[in-house]
Amino acid sequence: MRSDLVFGALSHVSNRYQLCQLASKATRKLHKPNTRLQDTTNEVLVRFHTTNPGAAAPVQPSADQPVEARRAA
Repeated sequence: MRSDLVFGALSHVSNRYQLCQLASKATRKLHKPNTRLQDTTNEVLVRFHTTNPGAAAPVQPSADQPVEARRAA
């Protein structure tokens, strides 16, 4: 049931409004044509249950390209 998925996702997000906002954004990005929107929403809620959707993914600079230093004008 979807209510179980929502309560599971609330373990990482304490605010229900924020959960709805994050879930709608993620559903729009992950939805594939010719699939049901309900299935995509359920998949998003399952992902939110296992990971924290509010935490930003750590960005690691690539070691291949050197970082340019900026100089003052």
